[in-house]
Amino acid sequence: MIKIYHNNRCSKSRCGLELLEKSGKEFEVVKYLDNIPSAKELKDIINLLDIKPIQLVRKNETIWKANFKGKELNDAEIIKAMVENPKLIERPIVINGKKAVIGRPPENILDII
Repeated sequence: MIKIYHNNRCSKSRCGLELLEKSGKEFEVVKYLDNIPSAKELKDIINLLDIKPIQLVRKNETIWKANFKGKELNDAEIIKAMVENPKLIERPIVINGKKAVIGRPPENILDII
């Protein structure tokens, strides 16, 4: 089943959700600010996206700038920062089987549904 990691306060995430709704396919919405992914879940998502953990971080977030910017962090420390501060997780993330994309732009989602 298709899964979207969604933040309703984000316009790109809302657009991604709308694309999924229009597709007519079944999907699950994960409100990741309420149901924070574990470190293992984030590692699995990062592997599916085929990216480095730092590429999943929203580097313009105040939390990142205040606490992490300019520091040398390893992958585990970056993942820990996202678990402890889920606002740092880029959104939306859509997973369909063994494929995943970050919906920025939202049209990226069309590649896997």
